[in-house]
Amino acid sequence: MATTDALADDLLQLAIDVAREAGELVVTARRSGVEVADRKSSPVDVVTQVDRDSEALIRARLLAARPLDGFLGEEGGRGASESGLTWVVDPIDGTVNFLYGIPHYAVSIAVVEGEPDPQTWSAVAGVVLNPATGELFTARRGGGALLDGRPIRVAEPVPLPEALIGTGFAYSAATRAEQGAAMAHLLPRIRDIRRMGTASLDLCAVASGRTNGYFERTLSAWDHAAGALIAREAGAIVKGAGERQPDRDFLLAAHPGLAPELERLVIEAGA
Repeated sequence: MATTDALADDLLQLAIDVAREAGELVVTARRSGVEVADRKSSPVDVVTQVDRDSEALIRARLLAARPLDGFLGEEGGRGASESGLTWVVDPIDGTVNFLYGIPHYAVSIAVVEGEPDPQTWSAVAGVVLNPATGELFTARRGGGALLDGRPIRVAEPVPLPEALIGTGFAYSAATRAEQGAAMAHLLPRIRDIRRMGTASLDLCAVASGRTNGYFERTLSAWDHAAGALIAREAGAIVKGAGERQPDRDFLLAAHPGLAPELERLVIEAGA
């Protein structure tokens, strides 16, 4: 299907409304205290009951409004699409931050056209809400990126030694060891590293000029679906390795004037 601008606007507004409702649930639950409900790929890859409750709320609201759309959620929610559109959802991105009460986590909701595969989909609209601060990043395909309703733009390129770069580390201990070693090569060649723990917000930091670039390995589709669209609509390149779209192997986001040099450095560092 070909999504019109009018439909894209409607989908974006639905995502905003649902993200805000989920955000209220998440913030209210955090005030009452949070415990680990389960562990996934490793002892540090945790999920809370609030993650599950947030995803259930989001899925129910989207299903009620758009019953023919598909659904792909981090906490196991799956549903095939009859409309050609699929919602890709991270109900709490940055669960470890959320668990510890660090006010840097997000509700991330995107709607994509085509199969729910980052290599082939076309993102239509995306929302990343930080419930702890209230900041709302949004984008609609071809409509630019906004922070709290105001246009945002990726920072102008700077020399690599002056670039502030965001990243994240994997849950696997072996992969984290490799990434830590790579930092020793990378750090002397850039301004500094920021590891804030929420991929969707890291992409929005590039979109809003708060960092000059970002890269990470082992991200899932729901980690970057909304944030990647927001960064692209703000003028960034968001890519995987070589000619690929972002995938679990690699994601990089930066101004087009910085991205190639940053990618070469990251590859050289083995990061």
